[in-house]
Amino acid sequence: MEYRLDKALEILERTPKILYAYLENLSDEWIFCNEGEETWSAFDVVGHLIHGEKTDWIKRLQIILSDSETKTFPTFDRFAQFEESKGKSLNQLLDEFSIARKQNLDYLKSCNISEDQFNLKATHPQLGEVSLKNLLACWVTHDLGHIAQIARVMAKQYKSEVGPWTAYISILNK
Repeated sequence: MEYRLDKALEILERTPKILYAYLENLSDEWIFCNEGEETWSAFDVVGHLIHGEKTDWIKRLQIILSDSETKTFPTFDRFAQFEESKGKSLNQLLDEFSIARKQNLDYLKSCNISEDQFNLKATHPQLGEVSLKNLLACWVTHDLGHIAQIARVMAKQYKSEVGPWTAYISILNK
């Protein structure tokens, strides 16, 4: 599918609702489980999504759309959520994510990005040159990837309980 802002918004606007429906008021056994050492729980993923809302998508969009001669993204701290989420409940994180996402999407819509602007570029510190279209498409796939990650982590909590059906449940074998 070719990137279109209206199609991207269909996903980006739904992500907070999906996470609320999926995670709100679940027991700790579901929200803090992970897949083992150095893996993330649903709680960690929501914290990561919040950090992205604060420091990644719109900040990088602004760099690309700026008149600056040097358009280089700062490095994104993929693990900042571990400190930033301390002392918060998952429901607080869900609220924080929902508010931040709405503000960011309101801003994105207010930019009235033209077709030509989708091809504007900046430099990513690890990936090199990227376009605004690349960034915005990544935002959508990033959401979908983390929603799938949460489902996988949670499903694996019953891996040993489903017995022989494990062979048929593909999410348990990834």
